[in-house]
Amino acid sequence: MAVDYAVIVLYLAGMLAMGWWGMRRATSKSDFLVAGRRLGPVMYSGTMAAIVLGGASTIGGVGLGYQYGLSGAWMVFTIGLGLLGLSVFFSARIARLKVYTVSEMLDLRYGGAAGLISGVVMWAYTLMLAVTSTLAYATIFDVLFGLDRTLAIVLGGAIVVAYSTLGGMWSITLTDMVQFVVKTIGVLLLLLPLALVKAGGFAQLKAQLPSDYFAPLGIGGQTVFTYVLIYSFGMLIGQDIWQRVFTARSDRVARLGGTAAGTYCLVYAVAGAVIGTAAKVLYPHLGSPDDAFATIVKDALPVGVRGLVLAAALSAVMSTSSGALIACATVANNDIWARVRRGAGRRPAEHRGSPEGRSSEAQSPEASAGHDEVRGNRLFILLMGVAVIVIALALNDVVEALTLAYNVLVGGLLVPILGGLLWKRGNAAGALASVVVGGVTVVGLMVALGVLANEPIYYGLLASLVSYVAVSLATRPTDAAVLAAWRERLGPRPAAVAGAPGPAGD
Repeated sequence: MAVDYAVIVLYLAGMLAMGWWGMRRATSKSDFLVAGRRLGPVMYSGTMAAIVLGGASTIGGVGLGYQYGLSGAWMVFTIGLGLLGLSVFFSARIARLKVYTVSEMLDLRYGGAAGLISGVVMWAYTLMLAVTSTLAYATIFDVLFGLDRTLAIVLGGAIVVAYSTLGGMWSITLTDMVQFVVKTIGVLLLLLPLALVKAGGFAQLKAQLPSDYFAPLGIGGQTVFTYVLIYSFGMLIGQDIWQRVFTARSDRVARLGGTAAGTYCLVYAVAGAVIGTAAKVLYPHLGSPDDAFATIVKDALPVGVRGLVLAAALSAVMSTSSGALIACATVANNDIWARVRRGAGRRPAEHRGSPEGRSSEAQSPEASAGHDEVRGNRLFILLMGVAVIVIALALNDVVEALTLAYNVLVGGLLVPILGGLLWKRGNAAGALASVVVGGVTVVGLMVALGVLANEPIYYGLLASLVSYVAVSLATRPTDAAVLAAWRERLGPRPAAVAGAPGPAGD
């Protein structure tokens, strides 16, 4: 294992070095939170694919393949479909807003009334998303070094917190690009064919496993429908995903780069399911499906290759963990703490006036008085990182934690966000009612029926939609000045971000 250990240690050291290098580039709030809005198509598509394909998609995806066969691909497949939908239909409009958070978008669209509560919901989602990736360190480091669960979570989490805190989005972008390359080589080009060969090929898989393992809906039609509601729609509205859209230097980069990343996710989904199916043939009696990935890597791969594939698993975990962490910290600082510090639930008037005044890049009074926004956001990443590690130590199930995060997100925020983008009559009162009613319904049903039950998201979305439409129609429309400012912000913009010094990110 000495060679494998060397590969892993060098990889982890490289992640920290990139964090240090990114710290030198993150000199402004825009640099720290959205990489200066200057990523080109190559880095944008690579980092977008990296963030959505994390520990749950890799370890959990292989685990679902182990448990259900090829239909285990549906969870990750619906993530890819959601990313494609976001990129084709919404990414251009999102990029034009030039905001930092989803709650800022809601402020602009509805006049500032729903921002705080939506920020709390989004914070809960991004926090749990970071936790799911951090949980995966336990499996990987146990295989690598025989570390116990607590030490593995603390070690993996500390590395991600370190490079994310140092350089913010620049560090995360650089590390994600490396992680995308390592993940592609390790999982798609090495583990997939080697696992198939080790298991005897598709003919042997079909001979040894039940026919349900090869049925398109073997996992269950209702489960697939639930995955679409949770993961496909979750991709449309997640802060972690939107924050990556904000890094694109143009509408075209956001649309085409995101489409490429979504297509990559579809391929990755099938690969994970095939690897899990092969693991079922090789190791039919594992204690947990989530052990399938680490077990097949440890036993089926040669020295050196094993280290690279385990580095790919770390890549998957770290990319999503770091992206969710900076999203969580951005929401906590900009949407929650900033409002609490002001003692009000609405943004200052200057953020609701002219486009220049409303832009979140315009300095607040605190900033003009010398407030160090980069230092403040760096501190929040550190604090949220510690919280993520502590929560991960108390949880066990990766897929269950991911489902909890997406249920809260989709049930509470899908309707008011898409309603704001698509329905002019939707107003602040309707948005607020939708967030509260949908969120409370989802949480209440998860408590009553279980986190993995299908009913919470069904009834939560229905309650959210009915509340949004009914309350919006029963109350006054959004102020004409707010809608005019919103339309102006969504208007055409230049091909590249004004003032960008060049094609960064290519």
